[in-house]
Amino acid sequence: MEGFEVSKSENGDVSILYIKGYLDAHTAPDLESEFQKLADAKKYNILVNFQDLSYISSAGLGVFMGFIEDIRKNGGDIKLTDMKPKIFRVFDLLGFPTLYDILDEEAKALEKFGES
Repeated sequence: MEGFEVSKSENGDVSILYIKGYLDAHTAPDLESEFQKLADAKKYNILVNFQDLSYISSAGLGVFMGFIEDIRKNGGDIKLTDMKPKIFRVFDLLGFPTLYDILDEEAKALEKFGES
């Protein structure tokens, strides 16, 4: 079984999370912890780069739903980028594109943060 990793960087006032591997019920708490750390630090502009994510389960999707309301209530947003087609299909089937900006490239998401 593949593991899961989250690495973080900053671009201006945007926090970027790079997620890698398998995001499932066992690894979702790792991502949840990273989101919580950002929220605790009052960092509400969050970009998640999916380039190296190979699998996501409903538990992984739940992490995104669990934080979006609080992030937006504080004037921020979560933008998603660089999804492989099979990962995008999971998000698309559940209607996430109506709730989130899902962009092809990290640079485009950073531009959208700059516009808001």
